[in-house]
Amino acid sequence: MKAIGIIVAAGAGRRLGKADAKAYLPLCGRPMLLRTLDKFCSARHIGGLIVVTAASDLARCEEMLRADPALKRRPWVLQSGGATRQQSVRRGLEKVDADIEVIAIHDGARPFVSAGLIDRCVEAAYDRGAVAVGLPARDTIKFVSEGRWVQSTPERSALWEVQTPQVFRKELILEAHDRAVAQAIAVIDDATLVERMGVAVYVMEGERTNFKITVPEDLVFAEALIREGWVS
Repeated sequence: MKAIGIIVAAGAGRRLGKADAKAYLPLCGRPMLLRTLDKFCSARHIGGLIVVTAASDLARCEEMLRADPALKRRPWVLQSGGATRQQSVRRGLEKVDADIEVIAIHDGARPFVSAGLIDRCVEAAYDRGAVAVGLPARDTIKFVSEGRWVQSTPERSALWEVQTPQVFRKELILEAHDRAVAQAIAVIDDATLVERMGVAVYVMEGERTNFKITVPEDLVFAEALIREGWVS
């Protein structure tokens, strides 16, 4: 089984309120993107990496990756991203070699995913075709109108909070993105594109520490987890 990871790190991270791009912000001294790549370099089934970053950050990103000793363990290539996450993933898919069988797509801003979870997802995707990581919802979810009135309350037992990695057989995710371009479809994650093809996506239980760093308090929480030894 030949698998590769696509790490999407082209976002500006404006909600963090920082002047620097999110991928390069330090978490206890190590840039967030490098912490994410550490996990993929430690995964047994990942044979290489495609890092998608903003076009304006390509030179900076390449310098950072070349200087990092940990990345000597896996081959990697850089690709410039698009205006949206979906476009950035598609740009990353353009760099996938013909002999790759499974593709793991992951947010660069989820630096605490474990190598074990990555490997389990790759194995499941090889057998099932499409796998998303998620966790059962802990809070009550409500459908709310534009005017902020509750419209309905779905049964929580059927609701999951979906994370990444999302992992697919190569031919499946390539077709899903090709169809999205042809039909001008824009969605919020890759699993949704596969679902729109009528293909079932298997959900694998993820990890609470695999959260996406999005707002300022996430940075505080992330560094606290590192200092306390909960994550690396």
